[in-house]
Amino acid sequence: MSINIPSLYVSQFSSNVQLKLQQKGSRLRTGVMTGMHVGKQASPVDQFGAIVANKVLGRFNPMARVDAPVDRRWVFPVDYDLPQLLDSFDKLRLLIDPESSYVTNAVNALGRAMDLEILSGIFDDNKTGETGATTTALGSAQVVGVLQGAASATNLTVAKLREARRLLMAANLDMGSEKIYCALNATNHDSLLAEVQVVSSDFNGGQPVLQSGRLMQFLGIEFLHTELLSTGTDDQSGTSTAVPVWAQSGVHLGMWQDINTSVSVRHDLQGEPYQAYVKGTFGATRLEEKKVVKIWAR
Repeated sequence: MSINIPSLYVSQFSSNVQLKLQQKGSRLRTGVMTGMHVGKQASPVDQFGAIVANKVLGRFNPMARVDAPVDRRWVFPVDYDLPQLLDSFDKLRLLIDPESSYVTNAVNALGRAMDLEILSGIFDDNKTGETGATTTALGSAQVVGVLQGAASATNLTVAKLREARRLLMAANLDMGSEKIYCALNATNHDSLLAEVQVVSSDFNGGQPVLQSGRLMQFLGIEFLHTELLSTGTDDQSGTSTAVPVWAQSGVHLGMWQDINTSVSVRHDLQGEPYQAYVKGTFGATRLEEKKVVKIWAR
């Protein structure tokens, strides 16, 4: 064998395409109400507040009129798109056809944008009133403090979940018919796994709590994992993660256009490259403050 044979060694390149680790699309969409809208803004619901019955104190007395408080919630569209170009000359030099991967990657990105809109709608100021001119904040009464159930700041705990549930029940939310969700990140999830009440079937009616090591439901709350939760200044002037707990009927995702994809040839550009284009228009809002709770987790 010739000593020069190493000069003929070859390199083998993969014909497979794999997307790097990322959140694949929206994970929170299943936990909210959705509706299709048109126009510059939309009102998903008109609301009537609770009223109090009058006690009859005598016979033939004049009737006092009762006026129910009313409100209107608004949602506004936000446009997203993600254009990607693949040069036709480059495509000739590839072993793979990356078009579908380009589209899948972009669809995942818009799904994450949708989750960010949902989280913004849950926590940020919302627009209410006849024309949406009134700004409505979540309010401190719907916040579980970072010290809840402990002498010092803690991450997500059973005590905090119990307080969130108590707030929802105290507002007369029908816990038997409403679906309750909590969005948590990996650190929040790991904090709950350290609590025996969460992982032991003895505290959960003998039912298995974890599925493949993941906490799916506890205290009637279904958990949705996302790493998109934001941090902010908590009620003790520290930096914590804002963990949302909400009733499905309390958050609305307005769809002007669902995620839409297309692949076309750009004849206006040199080389006539392929363009993978993904777009969507959507927005989110709370429907009722008392159906949403913010938990500070540090």
